[in-house]
Amino acid sequence: MKKIEICAPAGNLPSLKAAVDNGADAVYMGFSGDTNLRNFPALNFTEDEVYKAIQYAHSRKRKVYITVNAYPQEKELPLAYNVVDRAYEFGADAVIASDIAVLSYVKEKYPEKRVHLSVQASASNVQAIEFYRKHFGIKRVVLPRVLTVDEIAALRSQTSVELEIFAMGLLCINSEGQCFLSSYLTSESINTYGACSHPKFINFEEDEDDGVMKILSGSVLLNKCSSMEEVAYPTPCKGRYYNTATGELNYSIQDPESLNVLEILPEIIRTGIDSIKIEGRQRSRTYVEKVVRTFREAVDKYYDGGYCGTDSNAGRDLQSLFEGLAPSVGCYKGK
Repeated sequence: MKKIEICAPAGNLPSLKAAVDNGADAVYMGFSGDTNLRNFPALNFTEDEVYKAIQYAHSRKRKVYITVNAYPQEKELPLAYNVVDRAYEFGADAVIASDIAVLSYVKEKYPEKRVHLSVQASASNVQAIEFYRKHFGIKRVVLPRVLTVDEIAALRSQTSVELEIFAMGLLCINSEGQCFLSSYLTSESINTYGACSHPKFINFEEDEDDGVMKILSGSVLLNKCSSMEEVAYPTPCKGRYYNTATGELNYSIQDPESLNVLEILPEIIRTGIDSIKIEGRQRSRTYVEKVVRTFREAVDKYYDGGYCGTDSNAGRDLQSLFEGLAPSVGCYKGK
């Protein structure tokens, strides 16, 4: 029986090696610059590093997928095309794309190569998936985190396109790729420049009198916290805002939770999907190592008949690694 694929993130070469060495079947990564949507300083790969990463993974019979999933504006299209060229030239097993211009370029120049549809395209029904398959030849779609287990199983029965879902990492209230909150605050959208809360816009201001920390995006106050309080990485949707009606400071849009499907992993696998994806190219090598190892053990145990999900303590070791403040199974068990 073919096991479900574990697709792990890598923001640098040490993280890629950690993913491969701890049991990932595939790793997704991006070139440095504006062509992918985890465009953080000191993150992602130079051309030389991409080549080395692919060689390392392939020598251990693992796959590498290159993200080119930003929505380039006219002047940025040559850069996106160049990244596609380099990705296939260096031996990438697939390019992950969302923009129609990029998808068209792959279809016309590399019809024999694999292309995966990024979650940023927000294809969440069979008609959308089949549109991309028919016109752009996609082999896989990364489904947005807005579907239930039953809806995913229904999609599986209606399309031959491979299905990939997120199993661990950030949760987003928006249908993927449709968020413009950051652009209202900073004038730079995640869909174009690669980060919904780019570090260059985040400021931390401490009040010396009471020790309260203010977290701002530009001039907008996202959160206030004490020195002893645990908070998630600041994003506009997970900001804690002052409610003038109640006089309270609370998470007005979305609680900062993190996705973790370990407790429902058997249900996820039984939908018939092809791959589970771990989010977190901006995270540390330690995060990648621990999360991949935990999912590898859980998946292998499931196929050996010993993993039940809800009676497992596998997820407890991951608690300290959550980017949010609490684990969640997201929409998979209901909206």
